[in-house]
Amino acid sequence: MAYEHILYEARGPVALITLNRPERLNAWTQTMEDEVIDAVNAAAADPAVGCVVVTGAGRGFCAGADIGGWDQRIKSSSRPPSKMLVERGSPEVPAAITRGKPIIAAVNGVAVGVGLTMTLACDIRLASTEARFSARFVKVGLTPECGSSRYLPLVAGLPNALFLALTGRIIDAEEALQRRLVDRLVPPDQLLPEAMKLAEEIAANPRDAVWAAKRLLHQNATESDLRRVTTLESYSIRERQSEPDHREAVTAFLEKRTPTFNRGG
Repeated sequence: MAYEHILYEARGPVALITLNRPERLNAWTQTMEDEVIDAVNAAAADPAVGCVVVTGAGRGFCAGADIGGWDQRIKSSSRPPSKMLVERGSPEVPAAITRGKPIIAAVNGVAVGVGLTMTLACDIRLASTEARFSARFVKVGLTPECGSSRYLPLVAGLPNALFLALTGRIIDAEEALQRRLVDRLVPPDQLLPEAMKLAEEIAANPRDAVWAAKRLLHQNATESDLRRVTTLESYSIRERQSEPDHREAVTAFLEKRTPTFNRGG
């Protein structure tokens, strides 16, 4: 698929997705959303890919939704949201990210609104020391979206989630680290190399086990029934025990050598 608002590049075992509207600080559009979902699904279907990195072109990661057309929409339509949207929401972006292969967000600049919330469903978040963050929805009379009313408390904790959502304040990278929005800060010129290095480390592990571990953690993070949690873990372990990579790991340990895993491609 030819993309208009993103770039997609396979770098060995890592797929690099770049939000690519630098003249608008990569402001989010419906086209960008559709393309990100397609690219994440393409990486999931590619046996040569073991991990995904998503970043932004130019100075920004994503400045939030492109509000250029909001005024026209407000003036031209007084209709309420569709019943389907009210009842079902629009979970496509976080759903694609959480069911896809491991995804690292490399936040290179401003990450506002959906530019912040879409990273919350990612598995690991690295940020440039020059990045800035804001859950700015209340500043434009809106409320959090893109699954962030679940993921913001899960990632940052409820007190931090409430602070960010209720103030709409823009915070710098150091405060984002303190508030647990990101896992690590990196100098700007080292951000992408560090993200790629981490992605390659993840991709070097047995692919099926990595992907299964990701899905298990995302699924069980909000599961209240401990019996179901442990049951799902048991099912997953039994499946992995029958896989060649597990047998290879055990054999390599006994033979005191480095295991050779089947990583596709």
